[in-house]
Amino acid sequence: MSSLKSFAAALAFGALFTAPLAAQRPIKVFISVDMEGIGGVVTDQQLGPTGFEYNRFREFMTAEALAAIQGAREAGATEFVVADAHGNMQNLLIDRFPAGVTIVRGSPRPLGMMEGIDSTVAAAMFIGYHSATTNTQGVRAHTISSATFAAIRINNEPMAESSINAMIAGSLGVPVVLISGDEHAVGELQRLTSTAGGTTGTAEGAVVKRSISFHAAAVMTPEASQALIRTRARAAIARLRDFRPVSAAGPFTVDLTYKSYTPAEMMAYLPGTERMDAHTVRYRAATIAEVSRFISFATGYRADLSP
Repeated sequence: MSSLKSFAAALAFGALFTAPLAAQRPIKVFISVDMEGIGGVVTDQQLGPTGFEYNRFREFMTAEALAAIQGAREAGATEFVVADAHGNMQNLLIDRFPAGVTIVRGSPRPLGMMEGIDSTVAAAMFIGYHSATTNTQGVRAHTISSATFAAIRINNEPMAESSINAMIAGSLGVPVVLISGDEHAVGELQRLTSTAGGTTGTAEGAVVKRSISFHAAAVMTPEASQALIRTRARAAIARLRDFRPVSAAGPFTVDLTYKSYTPAEMMAYLPGTERMDAHTVRYRAATIAEVSRFISFATGYRADLSP
């Protein structure tokens, strides 16, 4: 009888090491998907409904998001929230996604490109991202709005969308583990994440094109871009313990530098803002979530909004 008990105990002990992945702790992944950094994108002809290649590139954008999901799943990720984060935020072809994936679409939304993230998320991924408006080399380099801003600075540091969004993730304790785009977009985020977590904590990067100019790049085929993203997503989740959240400790000073005079003048009428020069207004916020709401207001408000 004692030998049978010993055998049963041995089986139970062994089961601890052979339990199926589904029985282990869930891994929830948040994926923010922009479009300028999607493989093959070089001009506005791929980026909006009036562009002659837009419908085709919606398919590529969707396919790169799916590649990130597939790679993450292969490494053990179990749950996904995907934020459509480009333009009108209604670009992803939602019927292409597998059951169980939550997709955030439409605007306005308080956290902008990061809407849907929360503290239950284990890792964030940025797909199709581009470099900052202060970057002189990136393809389609801009921050939030290429038509509106010459610079966005937080605590006097030039910001890319990836850096603002990494701070939003960081405020919730979520590390950014992957970015795809051109080499400048990837480099900007990797420098930020290496500061947060050391060289071993540097986000995985999928460079799907090499910048030639603002409107030109040497690009990969869509299949190659998707394969690279899948590989890097799998690698990111496989070494999830290496990453650390980017610091998001306030308070924050936000400087918006407009390309035109009038928007700065009008924004300075808003209580809590201060006009710093002809083109720049300053706003002070206690949290990065407040920063996000202010930027969303600054870019989205119009007196003729309806309904």
